[in-house]
Amino acid sequence: MKLCVALDLPSEQQNLALLESLKEKDYLWVKVGLRSFIRDGVKLLEQIKAINPLFRIFLDLKLYDIPNTMGDSAEEIAKLGVHMITLHASSGREAMNEVVQRLKEIPNPPLVMAVTALTSFDEKGFFEVYHTGLQTQVLEFAKMAKECNVNGVVCSCEESKTIKEQIGENFLTLTPAIRPFGESSGDQKRVATLEEAKEAKSDFIVVGRPIYKAQNPKAMVEQILKEL
Repeated sequence: MKLCVALDLPSEQQNLALLESLKEKDYLWVKVGLRSFIRDGVKLLEQIKAINPLFRIFLDLKLYDIPNTMGDSAEEIAKLGVHMITLHASSGREAMNEVVQRLKEIPNPPLVMAVTALTSFDEKGFFEVYHTGLQTQVLEFAKMAKECNVNGVVCSCEESKTIKEQIGENFLTLTPAIRPFGESSGDQKRVATLEEAKEAKSDFIVVGRPIYKAQNPKAMVEQILKEL
């Protein structure tokens, strides 16, 4: 199980200061989300690489558009030298196939992860949008993503274990909203601890607020890595 540190702080300087404190952690995964990328752009990716070229960059933009636009976007993102990207499974089979086919032509393409249900959704909120049960649809999204040769899915720990059992151990799961030692869930609905993530067989866990709001973020990262 790999740790992804979410760079969701209010400023570029704060995000980079956090990474500077972790710069000796070779192969640490670093998540750049929509807020940070819109604000700081490609320059932020270059600054991350400058701090430690061995950091693994997860650019979490959750692509959702018509298939051709998603394919074009995925190609451009891959040229940035990132190691993992996301798209929405609900963009459909044609769109996911388009992205996967486009990236085949690019050397060292990033992993592609399909978002199933955002962890801010509970059962009621999900039904209002998708008109079906959350866990049932997450599994259907995961099966479709697998058929499209996507590397894995973004899901909560509540669904990860079922996906592993029904689709296969080699199909990756990335689980956001991890509260390593039972911290506050904030605006997330489907959260999990480190122990629950292990039980769910998550391949990647995303931790944001519990790290950067800790009194000593570096010590928190070290504690999480020790537990992993």
